[in-house]
Amino acid sequence: MFDVAIIGGGAVGTSIARELSRYKLLVVVLEKEEEPAFGVSKSNSGIIHPGTQNPPGLLKSRLCVEGNRLTRVIAQELGVDFKEVGELIVAFTEEEIFRLHRLLEDARALRVPGVRMVDQVWLRGHEPHLSPRVKAALFAPTAGIISPYRLVYDLAENALRNGVQIHTDSRVTAIENTRPHFIVHTSKGPFKAKYVVNAAGLYADGICRMLGITDVAIKPVKGEEFILDKKRAYLTNHLIFPLPSQSTKGILVIKTADGNPMVGPTATEAESKEDLSTSQEGLEKVFSAVKRMVPEINEKDIIAYFAGLRPKAGEDFIIRSEQAAHGCITVAGIQSPGLTAAPAIARMVTRLLRQQGLGLRRKILFHGHRKRSVHLFAVKPAETQKLIEQDPGYGDIVCRCEMVSAKEIRDAILRGATTLDGIKFRTRCQAGRCHGSFCTTRVMKMLAGERGIPVTAVTKRGKGSEVVKHDRADD
Repeated sequence: MFDVAIIGGGAVGTSIARELSRYKLLVVVLEKEEEPAFGVSKSNSGIIHPGTQNPPGLLKSRLCVEGNRLTRVIAQELGVDFKEVGELIVAFTEEEIFRLHRLLEDARALRVPGVRMVDQVWLRGHEPHLSPRVKAALFAPTAGIISPYRLVYDLAENALRNGVQIHTDSRVTAIENTRPHFIVHTSKGPFKAKYVVNAAGLYADGICRMLGITDVAIKPVKGEEFILDKKRAYLTNHLIFPLPSQSTKGILVIKTADGNPMVGPTATEAESKEDLSTSQEGLEKVFSAVKRMVPEINEKDIIAYFAGLRPKAGEDFIIRSEQAAHGCITVAGIQSPGLTAAPAIARMVTRLLRQQGLGLRRKILFHGHRKRSVHLFAVKPAETQKLIEQDPGYGDIVCRCEMVSAKEIRDAILRGATTLDGIKFRTRCQAGRCHGSFCTTRVMKMLAGERGIPVTAVTKRGKGSEVVKHDRADD
């Protein structure tokens, strides 16, 4: 019998798991995908928002500001690369400048640190590639960037160290409310728990229906994004936003934790929660928007493009205790700024569980820190030499595009990577311009060897995505 079952192993689910692992509780995370972060989180842009683009009265606005502060603490504790780069919301006309002042008032009401207006002189000095047509911008220095995948994996790993169980490839099929506990039926068998936290992302409404809750409806909003070559990293020094609309923060120029500029996303309602298709229309819309802000951006620099789905359930987050299913906490509609707000959401869910009757006794020993993972792409040459002297595996470069060593790949597998995407998200291997043309075969052999499985069983992201259908070595 578990005290708490968390449904969903994305940024929110793993944040809640780590927060609850501070207490003397039995906690389980149930994730339907092969690995954590393979749902909504896999297509997150990695922006840690400052809190400038949401009205002060919304729950997500307050959680965003709190989450921005908490993310810095968590990044230090878990050794995740966090870079404070700041954001600029740009204006081209006097009317847009007037709207920026309204955003400034809202940001100050939310106590966003350091937010202020900057003029063309400031912009020319700090963003030389910005369009000269930009007249002013709202500057929020506390905006940052982080790897959403590595954050999720580090949260999950730390939660595991503190006693949480994580079961992947465990799709929830039904939930029985047999008071005073729940029986959560999954593709891997049943799990009993006193409390259930529904953090199932795009599928949170389906979990609600299993519990008899009918007023939550998730509408998937598709966002198409395009990754540019690292050689264009100099194009901007900050995150560059247009003025937001009522429904979206707009199409922007994104600095990423891995160095590649990224542009997007679009925001169109999708018919299916499985629709991850990209389009020529999306490409044209994105580049038309970003070239208006940064004219030097060029389609020829695209190295990858993808689409993600955001779980929209109205204007605000839904985070509440369910009266119709006592002991259940619903966490739904967590779209932007969900990644930023995740640690604040975790604290709020913990408070709600306490109010529902869950006893929370802090552990005497909570392992709040983990050793920073080594990534050669972020290491100086002198330090790389020292690492090679300690372990020659660091000198065996498997992925030349992203400078990923055999040692890093083996460490990723030991930490829980079971798929090619799991290795890519943890190490950047296969994420460069060649898309794994040179390294995929070797990575597959390493993954098969370390896990003791045939190469034919190696998948890109789980069952149904096998890369090799026939192993000639068996002939």
